[in-house]
Amino acid sequence: MRILIADDDLLIRRILEKILGKSGHEVVAAASGSEAWQILSGQDPPALAILDWMMPQMTGVEVCRKVREAGGSAPTYLVVLTSRGQTGDLVTAFEAGADDYITKPFEAEELRARVTVGVRMITLQQQLADRILALEESLAHVQQLQGLIPICAWCRQVRSDGNFWEKVESYLGKRSGLQFTHAICPTCKAKQTEGLKQLRPA
Repeated sequence: MRILIADDDLLIRRILEKILGKSGHEVVAAASGSEAWQILSGQDPPALAILDWMMPQMTGVEVCRKVREAGGSAPTYLVVLTSRGQTGDLVTAFEAGADDYITKPFEAEELRARVTVGVRMITLQQQLADRILALEESLAHVQQLQGLIPICAWCRQVRSDGNFWEKVESYLGKRSGLQFTHAICPTCKAKQTEGLKQLRPA
């Protein structure tokens, strides 16, 4: 997963890059809050960001607030990294839109564990978004089937949106996902039996 780390301390950035790189993540680094905001507000932003609280030009908390105000179809998972650890600081970070909070100095194992939680949350959100999209597409197909369908009175073919004629089972299968099996109803079976009897020589 692509992860943004934003910290004005070069040593901290190097440590974070090493820890996350060993876990198989692709790391994007920023040395200021404004640089972090540029990356997060651009096209295809990283899905997860670790932001130092105190940075030049814009703090990590301010970056969190701007990201949440901007919205977006795929919200970024935001982790604030700071030496502050008072309850009031945690409240401030969460109210600004942070999803998690790590205090300095931090242990590599804790950082990996919290990033793993973030990745899990992002994955669940994406799965939920995919299911919602699938449901919306299914609903659109159902709504298509609720209208009037032109059907030939002779051959029973139906006219599609492109003015093409096709069999009923083909039309419904494309729009509803239904699968058809063929059988013979009692009425038709009786007619077929009667027809065979008439064809037999006396």
